[in-house]
Amino acid sequence: MSVANAIRTCFPLAAKVVADRAEEINKLNVFPVPDGDTGTNMSLTLGTVVAEVEALPATATMKDIAKAITHGSLMGARGNSGVITSQILRGLAEGLCDMKGEEITPADIAHAFKRSQEVAFQAVRKPVEGTILTVLRDMATKADSLRKSKKSAFDVLDDLVVEAYESVARTPDLLPVLKENGVVDSGAFGFATFFEAFVNAVEGKAGELRDFNPTVDPISAEDAKAQVASVVAIELNDDWEGSEYRYCTEFLFHAADESFDVDENLRYLASLGDCELLVGAFPDFKIHVHTNRPDYVLRHMIHRGQIFEVFIHNMDLEAKDRTAKIAADKAAEKGPRKPLGFVAVSAGFGEEEILKSLGVDVCVSGGQTMNPSTADILAAIEETNADEVIVLPNNGNIRMAAEAAASACDSCSAFVVPTKSVPQAFSALFAVDAEAPAADNVAAMTEALADVRDGEVTHAVRDSAAADGSPIHAGDIMGIQGDDILVVGSSVEQVTLDLIGKMLDEDEGDTLTILAGEDMGDDEFDDLVGKIEDSYPDLDIDPLRGEQPLYPVIFSIE
Repeated sequence: MSVANAIRTCFPLAAKVVADRAEEINKLNVFPVPDGDTGTNMSLTLGTVVAEVEALPATATMKDIAKAITHGSLMGARGNSGVITSQILRGLAEGLCDMKGEEITPADIAHAFKRSQEVAFQAVRKPVEGTILTVLRDMATKADSLRKSKKSAFDVLDDLVVEAYESVARTPDLLPVLKENGVVDSGAFGFATFFEAFVNAVEGKAGELRDFNPTVDPISAEDAKAQVASVVAIELNDDWEGSEYRYCTEFLFHAADESFDVDENLRYLASLGDCELLVGAFPDFKIHVHTNRPDYVLRHMIHRGQIFEVFIHNMDLEAKDRTAKIAADKAAEKGPRKPLGFVAVSAGFGEEEILKSLGVDVCVSGGQTMNPSTADILAAIEETNADEVIVLPNNGNIRMAAEAAASACDSCSAFVVPTKSVPQAFSALFAVDAEAPAADNVAAMTEALADVRDGEVTHAVRDSAAADGSPIHAGDIMGIQGDDILVVGSSVEQVTLDLIGKMLDEDEGDTLTILAGEDMGDDEFDDLVGKIEDSYPDLDIDPLRGEQPLYPVIFSIE
């Protein structure tokens, strides 16, 4: 198949993939403003190209197709993303027109991407890192590195798909607003989606979007796409206060004569707003700008030629619509509300896994040295999607924040069971009756805490004194019960054994639940458990991996 026929056949298929995923792309949009229309704009732009290409006769050459792509994308370009996409497509088409032979080579692909980069970057006065332009540049650089490669053109295209998604995954590291909102750049993601779909169609895999599951090493398109998936976590953006400019103004312009000065008019657009673009070639241009005075823009341009197909979007209202759609989607994902939910604070992923296995819906990361805020706990309460929620703070320092969050919650009734440790939470959760009201469960869970005594083993960070007045030096191992340091030594193992002994001398117990911290290896933990069994054969021991930081061992005796 010739390049011209490949484009005619595959471009519509790729454009349809973008159209099908337009809403997904829209919801990522936070830059330059969260107006939520990037996917729609890219789809409309590509759709106009499809219409022009499909109108060509069967005998159309690559130059005919390039002209249709350039004209169609310019005339149909919508929004900042659509205009930039039009210039990317124009550059690629122009580059492919320079092919010397019938079969495309890695050098031809590299030349096309180089030309695309030149055209697209010329169109944007102030390119921003972490956007679609960054991805285009990375792909052009990758293509250039493969210019003299012995790889087939198909293999090079596959490598560029990988590079596109890897570059998209890097966009949050380049643009802070993306990292703050937990998303990748929407335009960049849209372009990677289009390019992957086009390559799939060229390779006979039309309609097939590769899975996110990484399966191949070295990195494959699946791996690269998985990196994007790990970053894409669409968030509500209610704290956005709005762009300085409200109206996205765009229109087609036909210059009256050749005296029309692109640079001079770009400077005028910049004086009225931002994201200004003026692309095309005499006499036909596409103009785009974010401004508070679209009337000034139109009045200025109408004296220099003819304007048509004017679109003015209120980005403030679009942003609110985006937020509402995401909120509706999240509510739908949660499903029906449950009668009773649980929130717990955990310090390690092992603790979190255990808590969730016992019925906790949402875990909040926190602990002795990283107390979560009231807002963190409140967000977790609301995330449970339950009519009544019980919070387990699992630390005395977190109890007040948990109670404040419960009091501030308007979406449900929230209660706090005053657990001081994760082992206490285990015992409290075993007392739950899923059919009983929250108030009854709070009483039963609180009562269960009375039989639980906690011990912790950690390192001293400064000089101090134990409960009996004996000195403690920085680096010593301490065994703590409640607020008292009962044991001091140089070995985690010995301090743990001594602390258990002291607690059993004080009051008998039947069960020991012990959690290993992130700094204690499996072999060391197994040895410790074995010595506890030897020293206290009457104890029923439940060893678990808590993976909590700073505390090699925490345990409870009941």
